[in-house]
Amino acid sequence: MAESISLVVTGLKCGGCESNVNTQLNKIEGVITVNASTKENKVEVTFDSSKTNVAAISQAISDAGYVVD
Repeated sequence: MAESISLVVTGLKCGGCESNVNTQLNKIEGVITVNASTKENKVEVTFDSSKTNVAAISQAISDAGYVVD
């Protein structure tokens, strides 16, 4: 089942940051869409909850060097 979440993320400063987060999250099986926004310091993710979860998504963002608030 598809779920959508919106996470506040600290450290998104440029288009390269957006691209980095998008790339890392799209590597996770079950992630359907990703929209990282430096303007809003937010990452919106739609994912298949039978294949991944919020904890895995948050961890991938942290592993990429950003802080999930």
